[in-house]
Amino acid sequence: MSNLAKNYNRKKISFKYGKGAYLFSTNKKKYLDFVQGIAVNSLGHAHPKLVSTIRNQSQKLWHVSNAFQIPEGEKLAQKLCKKTFADYVIFQNSGAEATEASVKVARRYFYSIGKPNKNRILCIKNSFHGRTLAAIFASGSKKMTEGFGPKIAGFDHFKFGDHESLKNKINKNTAAIMIETIMGEGGIKVIPDWCLRELRKLCDKKKILLILDEVQCGVARSGDFFAFEKSKVKPDIVPIAKGIGGGFPIGAVLMNKKVATGIIPGSHGSTFGGNPLAMSVGNTVMDIVSNKKFLKNVKNLSRYFFLNLNKIKHKYPNIIKDIRGKGLLIGIQLYKDPNIFIKKLMDKRLLTIRAAENIIRILPPLNVKKKEIDISIKIISKVCENFK
Repeated sequence: MSNLAKNYNRKKISFKYGKGAYLFSTNKKKYLDFVQGIAVNSLGHAHPKLVSTIRNQSQKLWHVSNAFQIPEGEKLAQKLCKKTFADYVIFQNSGAEATEASVKVARRYFYSIGKPNKNRILCIKNSFHGRTLAAIFASGSKKMTEGFGPKIAGFDHFKFGDHESLKNKINKNTAAIMIETIMGEGGIKVIPDWCLRELRKLCDKKKILLILDEVQCGVARSGDFFAFEKSKVKPDIVPIAKGIGGGFPIGAVLMNKKVATGIIPGSHGSTFGGNPLAMSVGNTVMDIVSNKKFLKNVKNLSRYFFLNLNKIKHKYPNIIKDIRGKGLLIGIQLYKDPNIFIKKLMDKRLLTIRAAENIIRILPPLNVKKKEIDISIKIISKVCENFK
């Protein structure tokens, strides 16, 4: 009997150790891990540079209060701002904390300029921004909010792709539009570049802020450091997490100079956010994944993966409905519920995870090898061959 609460429907498998793209179970079986903690282990398992960083930093300093300066955090913030649109960073511990802090930053900005009633955030219905109380109501999902009332006020919603609804929902109290650049849990839906540009124009026209949630799709997962980069759009606020820690819990809010003026001492805080151990890991991850050669390789691997997945789709058009995504954030949409398919993949030692709209998510480490992609392609094709 387990003393863990039943909030997860866990598969009956556990792992002893991992290496790169592979996990090794306690019953001595080797699995190709294309879940990677749900896009968290950006450099796979037990990356030698990350292991070395943690070992070295752990022997010096783990945690100090944010009441003091933390040089490792200053260094990571500088790297993030140099690489992106941002001027300032607030470090957190997770994606949910980062999206909640983003909402706080947006509201606090308007409060600071004498417009406290501009405090509502407009989001896509059935999106995903985390599991805290405010985040689940920001997502607008009945399934996620059921049993967690009363409703957290301050969020409005529009349907994905319904641009008229979006425009009509903006009112005098709207502070910001917050969307995932690529909807992860919602079905690997990529927001087109033209749509991002129109959103920026709309926000400028209405004098509201644009928040692009890149918790899952950011930090090189798309093949660019941020998934919105090709659109040439500059958001006001971007929450990140997952990949920036390479498996170590780190979240962050990136923001421009304008909105950062509302953040003053005491307006926001985090006990563990920005601790020296986390920041040291983040610096090492950042040095690797922001490299132009590394990003180019992610794009090349992505093209190869999508090409071969689409070949399987054309071969089995009655099983696979669509191949979605960008970079190494990939979704295989089936006509049927994907749970049985995912189980068959696992039986053949390939680990994947589902998302909405009958999607199987494929999330390899960003340094995955071509031969490992080939193994996954063979397994997926074999399961399709015998799938009914």
